Amino acid sequence: MVPCCSPAAPSGIRPIGQARQRVRPAVDRLGSMRRMAITLENVGIAVRDIEATIAFFTDLGLQVVGRDTISGDWADTAVGLDGNRARIAVLTTPDGHGQIELFEYLHPHAIETEPTRPNEIGMHRIAFSVDDIDAALEIAARHGCRPLRGVATYGDVYKLTYLRGPSGIIVMLAQELGTA
Repeated sequence: MVPCCSPAAPSGIRPIGQARQRVRPAVDRLGSMRRMAITLENVGIAVRDIEATIAFFTDLGLQVVGRDTISGDWADTAVGLDGNRARIAVLTTPDGHGQIELFEYLHPHAIETEPTRPNEIGMHRIAFSVDDIDAALEIAARHGCRPLRGVATYGDVYKLTYLRGPSGIIVMLAQELGTA
């Protein structure tokens, strides 16, 4: 999480490695190499309009846990962009197990690209389990977001769909069958 490299992280944005109960696996020996402990902190997404994107994700059930505007030498070094300045927001799932960090670049301006397609190499999509896919799709529709093609059933396990969210983000929604 970029702001956590700051000596004084803002209120609500926890420095990496703090405030989350960690389960540390026993250190393995592979020859002479030791495995290090590693934890996924969040997924970062650059967006066109941070307020609209926050509204979309909070309507789906995520919670904002921190907001800030970042800039300075530490941010230039960490991000690799000189003079960068960005509004950020960290959102978490209600169970606290997943986080996304949204960035709206103020400088340099964000570079618009074609929306990612599901079969392109690189960062692909963000996926959420929901207990009612129809209700989640109604929420998404209020934000102008619709399935790319429709809702599919995967075996007898899930109903799922991909939709295009704010700033072209591909969002997968999946409902385990028998949960709604």
